[in-house]
Amino acid sequence: MSIFAFLEDHKYTRSVSDLILIPETLNWLSVLGLIIISCFTSMLTASLGIGGGMLMLATIAQIMPGSAIIPIHGAIQVGSNASRMLVMFRGVKWHLVLWFTVGSILGALAGGQLVINLPTNLLRAILGLFILLTVWAPQAVTKFASNKTLVLGGILSTFLTMFIGATGPFVLAIVRTFNLQRLNLIATNAACLTLQHGLKVVVFVILGFAYSPYALLIVAMICSGFIGTVIGKHILMKFDEQLFKYWLNILLTILALRLIWVATL
Repeated sequence: MSIFAFLEDHKYTRSVSDLILIPETLNWLSVLGLIIISCFTSMLTASLGIGGGMLMLATIAQIMPGSAIIPIHGAIQVGSNASRMLVMFRGVKWHLVLWFTVGSILGALAGGQLVINLPTNLLRAILGLFILLTVWAPQAVTKFASNKTLVLGGILSTFLTMFIGATGPFVLAIVRTFNLQRLNLIATNAACLTLQHGLKVVVFVILGFAYSPYALLIVAMICSGFIGTVIGKHILMKFDEQLFKYWLNILLTILALRLIWVATL
């Protein structure tokens, strides 16, 4: 009998699960896969600024129960973005984070009252179009870069993240209108998302979601994500500034087109 066949034995896997406190809906193989993916996605986001959150969400959606997808993704993103913020702490532009946080708090408290009557797919399409505008017509968007833009962006993205999970590209698109250098851009975006996902976790706790069965898994994924962040920062600093902007624009365009495509389904 191979080691894999031995580990797949029901009694053995259940005893291992009981020992390391993994959720009953998961097995050791899916847990290991999630930990590895967490490292990779954190490395991706630390080096290019975006992409990791959406990839993580897509992975979790294939493994976790539907009701756990957004809450667990939010908790993991708190750790992932917090580690990126800490590793790049000196690059954070806190005055921008402050105004974004004001909007995020309003969005969480109000429950998205400003956009509650709009269909989710319409909101996705609006986000996608805004991201494309920041990439291909930055001059038209930069003149609107202000504290009000950050507050409004915080309100809208915090509302949306409760339903579609990964709004990182939209938040990055808002922050990049302030013409920050690459390190400042990624660090500030990480700080904004740390606070936003933190608010989301608080809301889900209030709503009664039980995080305790997933606690050890979340901690393990955050730890592996920190390793990925450290690796990603080294990759980021080796990027030529123009090359970084080029690949960032490519990724933003792909993710924006995906949002618009999903909105049409």
